[in-house]
Amino acid sequence: MAFQIVWSKRSVKKFDEIIDYLIKEWGEKVTSSFVRKVYNFIDLLAEYPEIGSLEHAKKNIRGFILIKQICVFYKIKKDTIIILSFFDTRQNPKRKRF
Repeated sequence: MAFQIVWSKRSVKKFDEIIDYLIKEWGEKVTSSFVRKVYNFIDLLAEYPEIGSLEHAKKNIRGFILIKQICVFYKIKKDTIIILSFFDTRQNPKRKRF
């Protein structure tokens, strides 16, 4: 059974910021590669929702490193997965916001 994927407003904003940065600094090829990785991960996540490591047990928030610099945080609720945010791993870990 595949889970439904829902993006939070924060995740959409962060994703757009990453895309803007990649286009400006690295070009279309790198940007396209990143977008493909994100959507491939989401397809995989829909089938295997517990693939990510548990980041915050009380809130049931999981994280997964997409690429060396970017981690995605998500939450499982019944038959839905909510993409909460993307996080640049080069930032201070205290700035993580789910």
